[in-house]
Amino acid sequence: MQIAVRAKFPTRLLAVAATGLAAVLSGCDATAGPLVTEDQEVRQVTVVGKGEVQGVPDTLTINASMEIVAPDAAAALNQSSQRQKAVIDALVGSGVDRKDISTSQISVQPQYPGFESNTIVGYRANNTIDVKIRQLDQASQAFTQIATAGGDAMRINNVTLAIEDDSQLVREARSRAFNDAKSRAEQYALLSELDLGKVISISEVAGSAPPVPLPTTRDGAAEMAAVPIEPGQQTVDFSVTVVWELT
Repeated sequence: MQIAVRAKFPTRLLAVAATGLAAVLSGCDATAGPLVTEDQEVRQVTVVGKGEVQGVPDTLTINASMEIVAPDAAAALNQSSQRQKAVIDALVGSGVDRKDISTSQISVQPQYPGFESNTIVGYRANNTIDVKIRQLDQASQAFTQIATAGGDAMRINNVTLAIEDDSQLVREARSRAFNDAKSRAEQYALLSELDLGKVISISEVAGSAPPVPLPTTRDGAAEMAAVPIEPGQQTVDFSVTVVWELT
């Protein structure tokens, strides 16, 4: 006859054993990730490099107004518009592309005899255009046409020189800025008795020079037309921040 024997364990002992197993499993999960040690920390150096190149301006922009004072607003606006149209027609007729002429301001303002007076004695109308001259040797001719067609109503407010396409200058300035940053980083690595490793990050800031304004006069059309134009040079600068690893 077969006799079955069943071992009996106290319930409290089984509970303690289960708790211990859970603790072991929990401990395994807590240490399953990689350990971070001081040997794995990346030593790095951050430097700022600068580069600049110079170029000759190749465009000139004239900001010219036709200013008329008349007894009523309509007359002032009509006369200033007619003068400006005559200027535009003269410029286009001489070869200036119409897309290089743009209206920048039109205004009509009442005129008073004194600062504290409320009596309107007339209206001042102003019609302003920007004219881009792409060949600097034609700038004097443009001034003459503006002065001749505009007459005494002509006002030259501003003249600026600029580089139309500075993309190649920017590339050169960027290259010089990076080489400058690398030279600085190599020096710091040498001073630290370490080797310069791979680049970690790069950030840049472009800083092209703004257009250069030329001095102008409002005393007379003939004198303004005779002003010589010297393009000079403009500076395109670039700044780059580079982070290198040190090994």
